[in-house]
Amino acid sequence: MSEDDDDGDEGPPGLPPGTPFYMTPAGAAALREEIRALWEDERPKVVEIVSWAASLGDRSENADYQYGKRRLRQIDGRVRFLRKRLDRVQVVDPAQQTKRDQVFFGATVTYARLSDDAEVTIRIVGVDEADADRGDISWVAPVARSLLGARVGDVRKVRVPGGVEEVEIVTILYPSARMSEI
Repeated sequence: MSEDDDDGDEGPPGLPPGTPFYMTPAGAAALREEIRALWEDERPKVVEIVSWAASLGDRSENADYQYGKRRLRQIDGRVRFLRKRLDRVQVVDPAQQTKRDQVFFGATVTYARLSDDAEVTIRIVGVDEADADRGDISWVAPVARSLLGARVGDVRKVRVPGGVEEVEIVTILYPSARMSEI
């Protein structure tokens, strides 16, 4: 399914329809900024190119016109998808978390793999914010779901590509309220 086909009725992958799309304030702001950039910056430039190309006459073999129209459809589809997503987003500010001794959405968690004592640090974020290279893991990912609710010292079984491994929670951190205002 492409993002253009998203009708907004489905929830995050692996969860029942209607489940909200949790997101950090920064993630929601990034989606709003993407909409703004597409709609206010890129789209007007493409419209200008399409208008210019259309004024040249024969549109059937006009690459600027054909590409521009295709790009406009892509921009419009992405903006439609992002607006639908933002309508469903439930912004959760990790800095407001009161149970800071447990793993919840927005936590930065360091755990040790019991098989080799290697430590891994991840941050649990929304589906649209996930970036494994930065250690930002979607809250619906198997690793994150295994850790939710855990406390420092707890041992959890985590499903990984190679099977299941046991991990021990080493630290749980949340941003301070002051940091989230910056």
